[in-house]
Amino acid sequence: MAKKKKAAKKSIKATPTAMKSERIVLRTGEALVEAEQAWSAAEPEVVIGELDGPVGYAIANLLGDQVKGHTRVFALLNSDVQIRPVTIMVSKVTVNSAKYTNILMGTVQAAIANGVLDAVENGDIPKAKVNDLGIIISVWLDPSVLEEQIDPNILFQTNREATARAIQKAMNHEPNIDWLLKNRQHIQHYFHQLALEGQLE
Repeated sequence: MAKKKKAAKKSIKATPTAMKSERIVLRTGEALVEAEQAWSAAEPEVVIGELDGPVGYAIANLLGDQVKGHTRVFALLNSDVQIRPVTIMVSKVTVNSAKYTNILMGTVQAAIANGVLDAVENGDIPKAKVNDLGIIISVWLDPSVLEEQIDPNILFQTNREATARAIQKAMNHEPNIDWLLKNRQHIQHYFHQLALEGQLE
């Protein structure tokens, strides 16, 4: 289970003008946040970049090339309230149920929208660039939400925190290569370990 920690607020040393002029072509990040319940796991993968670059073109293509079961939608606080930077959600799971759709496009969508705004408020996304950047977020919502009695407050919190954390990691190039080279021998992929132990279903 991932331990919940509040991301420390970062002081922004660059001037707003300097931040406005710095191009953020394409950055990537991911995070895993979960509570005790398996259905609570949130594991977003994000791509962030300028709207006049590859990320912006990808957003336009995703929105205009809809795929059944993987509908691409903007992250909204509520209908008629789109957030900045523009953020498009793509489901990792094929969506084929009204209940799943309602959870994904309700609790999870609201959580992601708030997580993006948290990243702006924390200084991970420069406020001066919110109209220049776009975010693509690949969303994991455990299919077990269809069978389990879920608590929307828990699901909201894990997705909000995971979104903000993934963005923080993307914008700060985390984990960095020195940390990865130093620690890779001590990190075992969870599902690979299950396979080694003969427990993979």
